[in-house]
Amino acid sequence: REYEYPYGAHLLGNIGEVNRGDIEKDPYYVQGDNAGRSGVELSYEEALRGVKGVEILLRDAHGRIKGRYEEGRHDVAPVSGKNLTLSIDMDLQALGEKLMQNKRGSIVMIEPETGEVLCMVSSPSYDPNLLVGRQRGKNHIMLSKNSDKPLLDRAIMGRYPPGSTFKPTQALTFLQEGVITTETMYTCAHGYTGARNGKPACHGHASPLNVTYALATSCNSFFCWGLRDMIDSRRRYPSVGEAFEVWKNYLVSMGYGYKLGIDLPGEKRGMIPNADYYDRNYHGSWNGLTIISISIGQGEVTLTPLQIANLGATIANRGYYYVPHVVRKVKGEPLDTLYTRRHQTKASARAYEYVVAGMRSSALKGTCRRLAQYDFEACGKTGTAQNRGHDHSVFMGFAPMNNPKIAIAVYVENGGWGADYGVPIGGLMMEQYLKGKLSPDSEHRAAEMQARRIAYGLSSR
Repeated sequence: REYEYPYGAHLLGNIGEVNRGDIEKDPYYVQGDNAGRSGVELSYEEALRGVKGVEILLRDAHGRIKGRYEEGRHDVAPVSGKNLTLSIDMDLQALGEKLMQNKRGSIVMIEPETGEVLCMVSSPSYDPNLLVGRQRGKNHIMLSKNSDKPLLDRAIMGRYPPGSTFKPTQALTFLQEGVITTETMYTCAHGYTGARNGKPACHGHASPLNVTYALATSCNSFFCWGLRDMIDSRRRYPSVGEAFEVWKNYLVSMGYGYKLGIDLPGEKRGMIPNADYYDRNYHGSWNGLTIISISIGQGEVTLTPLQIANLGATIANRGYYYVPHVVRKVKGEPLDTLYTRRHQTKASARAYEYVVAGMRSSALKGTCRRLAQYDFEACGKTGTAQNRGHDHSVFMGFAPMNNPKIAIAVYVENGGWGADYGVPIGGLMMEQYLKGKLSPDSEHRAAEMQARRIAYGLSSR
């Protein structure tokens, strides 16, 4: 196998010589065969490997070949493996990997209309040609010993707190369940005043505020109030546990809590707790205030960058998604229906329109206002995810607002505010895809971002 570009190592994967375990599990293989070890090479191994041929030869007592047995009537012709067409835009992939140099994290971009993955960056990465040929074993050991974990596919294996990119899911849930309306106003006094310590804290903005403005300004307090009103109100649900199960089921319908099913090996599911989890941990005594941090994407909630990007695609579609996939076509075969079946969420298209309005407002004059410079009507949501070390910088968005062509998630470990790394990287990536190239000003900003380095210490993970 040869790889034309030094990009996409995690999604392409690599091949290696089979071992005894492989041979025992699958009689197709014999010693000396190669098989996919990761990425597309592994998940589509059977399609790529083809079918071996059989040739029965006659030999004399000295082992010399004398011809074909019965003139080859029992021979079987080999069948070549099937060619795959990937959905990856290599120009986009290359830009993403350059922007993420000297940083840890991921960029995932999805076409909302189809679920096709257009870009999947995991950083740090490596040249896929390092794991080809005689130096494969030596290079694999070198990569596996690297403390930055370049072999880890953070896009589908990294489990992170989503931070404020989680807030659109809360807005949708509260609106659909009638916990709030578009007229509901909650207060914020630089923090959630429903708790004695005024936490979670929040930054300065107008108060009281409605859901659209809360999304634009990324108000923590608004979504804390919403969760309390949903979980602790006995007017709607008989108990805390039943209220929470309703909450959890909305998240599951949006693709959280379980693996999405991307056509790559190793995907992780992230964490969406259920009522039983809190019953065990709090001995049956808990309420909305006990778990208030989940309303802003902290606490026990963890997601993969793929799941965050899929939320962007779902909002772009106003309520449905297709399972993300990197293979667009297998020659001679229809695409698996897993990737062509529409998944509808529990929230209405009308609820999604209010979230879209909030995300568009964020791009114009809120926490994503750096996107206002572009002419393709981007919608976005920042996230600043708390962490043991420096906060993670997160961005989730899509563009254009109407008839969207792209959805994206950017996750930069220890990058600080969402506007510091997530938003500028997201804007550049969307411009590259929608415009076909970067403007001269954007080229300059991309070079500056590529040169920016985040120093990681032992406490950063």
